[in-house]
Amino acid sequence: MSDEFSVNEKVYPTAEQGLISLQDMLDYFEKRGALRVSDLHIKVGAPPAYRIDGDLVKLKGPKITHDMAKKLIYPFLTKKNQEKLQANFSVDCSYRMGQLQFRINIFQENDGLAAAIRALSLDIPDINDIGFPNNVWEDMVARKHGLILMTGITGAGKSTTIASIINRISQKSACRIMSVEDPIEYILPQNYSIISQREVGKDVPSFNGGLKEMLRQDPDIIFVGEMRDAETISMTLMAAETGHLVFSTLHTRDTTGTVTRILDYFPEGRQAEVRNQLSLGLAYIVSQKLIPKKAGDGRLVAMEILNNNYACANLIRTGKIEQLYSQLQTKTQNRPDEKMITLEKHLTNLVKADKIDLLEAKKWCNNLKTFVDCMQRQ
Repeated sequence: MSDEFSVNEKVYPTAEQGLISLQDMLDYFEKRGALRVSDLHIKVGAPPAYRIDGDLVKLKGPKITHDMAKKLIYPFLTKKNQEKLQANFSVDCSYRMGQLQFRINIFQENDGLAAAIRALSLDIPDINDIGFPNNVWEDMVARKHGLILMTGITGAGKSTTIASIINRISQKSACRIMSVEDPIEYILPQNYSIISQREVGKDVPSFNGGLKEMLRQDPDIIFVGEMRDAETISMTLMAAETGHLVFSTLHTRDTTGTVTRILDYFPEGRQAEVRNQLSLGLAYIVSQKLIPKKAGDGRLVAMEILNNNYACANLIRTGKIEQLYSQLQTKTQNRPDEKMITLEKHLTNLVKADKIDLLEAKKWCNNLKTFVDCMQRQ
């Protein structure tokens, strides 16, 4: 981190605590817990704001000035990252503090300097505490090959769910596990496995470059932090086809939209080839959202799960993506080739269990009519 700027310098005047430092702001994450306080936003022209249980809450104090912003943000930046910020107008980095790892994006915007700071606990949740609607995670942990995609909007807990699954595998098996991330979020403990985590821009030049190298390094399990372009998607699908268990993420809101998004990365002339690759290599798509609890003490996961059985693979291969949703609705039995669920069904279960509010569920469902139908049938 920068020697010129200190996390302990008292910079921001609050109404209740007086002058506070960046360190004071980060300490708040530990006091409240990273599961409840997920983000801190710092920008010129507005007070600092935390995201608590999904809602933005501003500190009681003045708008941040250009000088304050620099003193609050530059402690995160090495000299190299300062140069990157000046050249590219944004930079990703990470910061470790106690039992928290912070994922940070610093960028220039209309008013000046800004930062989005995401907190991740170094304590990886037990897989039983994630909130799966069924025991499909047991099948995921037992798999030896295939692609498992975790999807959802930013802040939906995708990285937490993947870290929990990989950690369980590492606790049970002696595997070679390798990741390429931007930046590294959870530090995965070695346990029985040997784990190597590489960060884009620090250990490898790009996701695609890291993935190409990884395939020559004898991995059993691969985690690609995000599939951002056609080349990375192609390499990821190839890795899944050639006998590796591969995890990755996409920013999509549901399972059928995930398949469509992957295909949209490719020109029409290649889509038949990619559909065939995806039908053969895909194992599961889990699309998740974090929903505020009815008790008001945090958030919990609601999931949509697609298990790529023979029928789903055939629909993907023949381009009948819109018919996948009917598989999610009907293939719900506790059998290895089923265990699927729609988001609307999982939300219904959570409402009936009195864990989330009905109005909250309506706000977060993908299809309101389907959700209402689920509520009436159950």
